[in-house]
Amino acid sequence: MLSLDPLGPEWDCPLGSKDLEEEEGPWGGGSGLPPPACFPGSWRHDVGLDCKGSPEGADAQAWTVYFYSLLQSCLQQAGLPETQDRSHVPRTGCPGAEVTLCILGSPSTFLSVLLEAGVQSPGNMLLCLSPAWLTKVPAPGQPGEAALLVSKAVSFHPGGLTFLDDFVPARRATYFLAGLGLGPGWGREAAELARDLTCPTGASAELARLLEDRLLTRRLLAQQGNVAVPATLAFTYKPPALLRGGDASPGLRLVELNGKEGQETLVKEEVGAFLHSEALGDALQVAVKLSGWRWRGRQALRLYPRAEQGPVVDTVLALLEKLEEEESVLVEAVCPPARLPFPGSPPPGPELALRICAVVCRTQGDRPLLSKVVCSVGRGDRPLRHQSSLPRTLEAALAQCGLAEASQAAIVRQRVKAAAEAALAAVLTLEAGLSAEQRGGRQVRTDFLGVDFALTVAGRTLTPVALEVNGGLCLEACGALEGLWAAQHLGLAAEEAAAAPLVETMLRRSARCLMEGKQLLLLGAGGVSKKFVWEAARDYGLKIHLVESDPNHFASQLVQTFIHFDVTEHRRDEENARVLAGLVRARGLQLDGCFSYWDDCLVLTALLCQELGLPCNPPAAMRLAKQKSRTQLHLLCRRGPPWPAPSLYAVPCCPLESEADVDRAVRQVPLPGVMKLEFGAGAVGVRLVKDASQCREHFSRIARDLQGEADHPGIGLGWGNAMLLMEFIEGTEHDVDLVVFGGRLLAAFVSDNGPTRLPGFTETAACMPTGLAPEQEAQLVQAAFRCCLGCGLLDGVFNVELKLTGAGPRLIEINPRMGGFYLRDWILELYGVDLLLAAAMVACGLRPALPAHPRARGHLVGVMCLVSQHLQALSSTASPETLQALHDQGLLRLNLLEEALVPGEYEEPYCSVACAGSSPAEARHRLLGLCQGLGIDGPHYPVAYFLSHFK
Repeated sequence: MLSLDPLGPEWDCPLGSKDLEEEEGPWGGGSGLPPPACFPGSWRHDVGLDCKGSPEGADAQAWTVYFYSLLQSCLQQAGLPETQDRSHVPRTGCPGAEVTLCILGSPSTFLSVLLEAGVQSPGNMLLCLSPAWLTKVPAPGQPGEAALLVSKAVSFHPGGLTFLDDFVPARRATYFLAGLGLGPGWGREAAELARDLTCPTGASAELARLLEDRLLTRRLLAQQGNVAVPATLAFTYKPPALLRGGDASPGLRLVELNGKEGQETLVKEEVGAFLHSEALGDALQVAVKLSGWRWRGRQALRLYPRAEQGPVVDTVLALLEKLEEEESVLVEAVCPPARLPFPGSPPPGPELALRICAVVCRTQGDRPLLSKVVCSVGRGDRPLRHQSSLPRTLEAALAQCGLAEASQAAIVRQRVKAAAEAALAAVLTLEAGLSAEQRGGRQVRTDFLGVDFALTVAGRTLTPVALEVNGGLCLEACGALEGLWAAQHLGLAAEEAAAAPLVETMLRRSARCLMEGKQLLLLGAGGVSKKFVWEAARDYGLKIHLVESDPNHFASQLVQTFIHFDVTEHRRDEENARVLAGLVRARGLQLDGCFSYWDDCLVLTALLCQELGLPCNPPAAMRLAKQKSRTQLHLLCRRGPPWPAPSLYAVPCCPLESEADVDRAVRQVPLPGVMKLEFGAGAVGVRLVKDASQCREHFSRIARDLQGEADHPGIGLGWGNAMLLMEFIEGTEHDVDLVVFGGRLLAAFVSDNGPTRLPGFTETAACMPTGLAPEQEAQLVQAAFRCCLGCGLLDGVFNVELKLTGAGPRLIEINPRMGGFYLRDWILELYGVDLLLAAAMVACGLRPALPAHPRARGHLVGVMCLVSQHLQALSSTASPETLQALHDQGLLRLNLLEEALVPGEYEEPYCSVACAGSSPAEARHRLLGLCQGLGIDGPHYPVAYFLSHFK
């Protein structure tokens, strides 16, 4: 994205006083050399900025030194330590197997991104201060595309620590973002480096050329995004295809010119009509300027009173001579400053104007998200420019102008948010219609956008009017505001950095880059609740080879290879692992990893990975976690340091294989207790028992009804129907979904469960993110993590069920696989983190590319539907077709867990129905109303009670 001030260094210089043909330096300066460095401060200058094998000329070296000094000045002013030079000892790594986020650009522009990424992905954010530090190499098997290698860079780490590093071998970029200048130097080199890369790319010269055309973006925002823009008259010389034809935009008048001479009469008529049109509203001035990517940052701006038609016409005619094809001369209304407080008279003194700068990022599912708003305040009689006024928060700026009421400021913020997100949505829609060549490469996408607004009054309503879109300038302004707080060690407490959503997108796209084309063996396809797997695998470019017991499973047609094999007989898992390994070798499969999310296949998967030499947890650890009584009894013995030991979370229990075991168990385990299947899933057969007779009765019932896999497929009966009795723990129930790699916790997501319908334990309701206090949430996360480590689970995605008691967390059970039901979908929706992709990366021995501190983008509250309780509703008012239609309309979030509406004594939920909201209360209120309307709520299934824990 261009990081050049669109108003130039002199906003009011007379036409001709500045050479409009002057070319710029590498990053937008006025010559081939950087400006004289006058950075206050002291730092070492004897650092190794030369890149071995890529010598630079004197001019290029001067720029490298300039940007290194600029970086040190930025760090110093932010209260951060000087960069340490460790280039004399090259870093070694795993090229192609590690996240490498690379930025080539000005440190001051991208500082907020660099620092945030240093926290979110330590050591993987690399700043290149010279194009010579980067190399493009042809990509095998991808004609016309190239991989980008980083030989030297400044790496960023938590706490603002930075290091000047050399890399041998060179690191392969998994994401590239360049600051693109317009001149003949490094800007063009950066543009060439960004073109046709195999890795995800956040900017290109081709997209910049479109977005830097003010006329094109204004028309795009007005037509596609319904965003207010200044009334504009445009004289366009041979307009580009994107500006030809199409519907007229409110307030935008395009006059197409086939020639630049002899246009006096036309210009006079059009200007006269425009200056007298109602589209200008209360504007008292108009501005005349040039539009086109060639003119950004290099042009003069002329202001005229609206009544002076002659000078406006003369200026337009003079500027027409300078046009090249696809360029325009614009006459636009200067938005009058809003008189605050509104309505009423302005305070004494010069009238103040606001320029609002918003940064909006592309998030999961290509959804725009406003990440930060900053403002500048200045005199209302002259335009406000970037870098010429101090940044401040929107609320502080509005208060300075007289609008101090919090509710009114919140309304303005919401309008800015809606307009900024609509602007990015319009840009993404435009890009979706462009070819890879038009975008500058197959992997080029706009991941963030800066939008500048003026705040004015339209129809007695405070309205943000979009002046232009840019990238670096708004990002730099937001970073400057954050830097003011950071330097004073105050912090914007609850606010995340402007760059946080952008960094999350960079990591998400990097994960895709690392995993594209990976060959994965998957054991167990699962049922309807796992249909998302096949669509996701195709989206990520994964090559799935499936092992499945059902020869007619629908997924057999959706994978690279289908191996029909009975995986349900677990007494033969060791033998089956050897047979499967032979089948894999016989087929010549070159696997990168092997994994499973299906309970029946977890131990077999570990054994098979051991046979094939693929990454996985030890089979002993998977066996330990799979058998519930062994898990608890093992952890009860783990009393040693470090403290708190896993034994503090374990719950007394006793395994049950015969009626004699039941009599012994009731003397060892305090009652009431909970009886459940040792290898069960989905809470099938779990029951509260109050005395010995209930224990014996339930044991006999399970022994009679659930004898093998055929009695209830998919809940682990292939392991047998042994049971256990464990102490009943009072407290609230929670799920903790963990991502662990190399014994280190990378991410944790906590959700709350509603009260169950005792004596059963089938889930009724859930809420995400948790409503617990941060300390309680941290206790749950640590309990889940320490229990996994205590069982030897060092790598993978795990689901841990716990209860939070008055004495702290207590373990219910560990599921050594990705969380089931709705959990993957909710986490992806709220946090943008895909547990399926994370599990696949771990299976390939790759550290999942996850943000260190993912933040939820809202709240979800859901309720389970059971066939035994909702058969009538599910057959009428809440039919699957109705629920799916409401899901498609965005009114609810549906996760089907079963296909058939068949009631039974040992049932699992049929589906999950959830509603989203900006707060838990809003989501809960929507869900309750929906359930009442659909007939899901009722006397025998009181939804309000199930949601009561979430208040």
